[in-house]
Amino acid sequence: MAQAENFTFVVSNTDVGMRLDTYLSQRVFELTRSQIKKLVQEHLILFNHLPSKPAVRLREGDVITGSIPSPRKLDVSPQDIPLDILFEDPWIIVVNKPAGMVVHPGAGIDSGTLVNALLFHCRDLSQINGVIRPGIVHRLDKNTSGVMVAAKNATAHHHLSSQFKTRQIGKRYIALVHGEMRELEGIIEAPLGRHPKERKRISIHTRKGRSATTQWRVIERFKGFSLLEVIPKTGRTHQIRAHLSSRGHPIVGDPEYRRGRWIESIRNPQTRDRIRALKRQALHSERLGFIHPRSEEFMEFNAPLPDDMAGIIQFLFRRNEEQHSEGKEGR
Repeated sequence: MAQAENFTFVVSNTDVGMRLDTYLSQRVFELTRSQIKKLVQEHLILFNHLPSKPAVRLREGDVITGSIPSPRKLDVSPQDIPLDILFEDPWIIVVNKPAGMVVHPGAGIDSGTLVNALLFHCRDLSQINGVIRPGIVHRLDKNTSGVMVAAKNATAHHHLSSQFKTRQIGKRYIALVHGEMRELEGIIEAPLGRHPKERKRISIHTRKGRSATTQWRVIERFKGFSLLEVIPKTGRTHQIRAHLSSRGHPIVGDPEYRRGRWIESIRNPQTRDRIRALKRQALHSERLGFIHPRSEEFMEFNAPLPDDMAGIIQFLFRRNEEQHSEGKEGR
């Protein structure tokens, strides 16, 4: 966008009573709702030619005018960081993010992120999320590995963002948790918000929680552990980690949500050493499915378990087999 884009809307009777920011989010696809709110507050969007508030309610005949500023020059540097690319075309790029990689720059982090790598590889990413998060439509925690999709243009960004917002995206995670799940499957429905005392953590014990639903199924039970398939129905921050921890089954290797002496309680020294050597939470985004923004075809991508998680899981499977064999011999 070389110059600022201007727009004008006149409210019809079918939109009476709608919030200003909601109305615009359905018409100005280049902007997210948070960006619209910011432009209203900066008086770049006017309501009946006067400054207003994002929550103002519309009446028939109201006039809304605005200006979308041209994007600022990127202040994030491209970096030649290897990427495990699962798919790429002019609209999107799908990658297998490794554990330990931050998705985008933030406080104290301005290099080594997925965005730095994408800028070097693609050169053309959607600017909807600004100069810090170009192309990013969803995130994985730093120490969660697996499939991610990024948008290369505004149309793709809006299309994918809408799918995430309306929960059309298919997501499947693999998680190794402490403890043996009693049931074979279940659903956790508990609102999530910031922990009242520890701001880095998300908790079900919060005053302003947002609805969150996580579906899980046991793949295998081990002595002291469970391997789970996890399908988040919503996309809240730290959702899987916080939900499983709230049920007494924190993810193995998770420093934020695995409180207590979990590792010290593991009796087998080999198992204990392997768990201690894991430098991140044992959570992997194995599968991601969505509708392609151009072809409108459903696409699904899979990322195999990384070596660190696969090694621990294979070890636990062998331990299961050995214990089963010992049980047979003792009969």
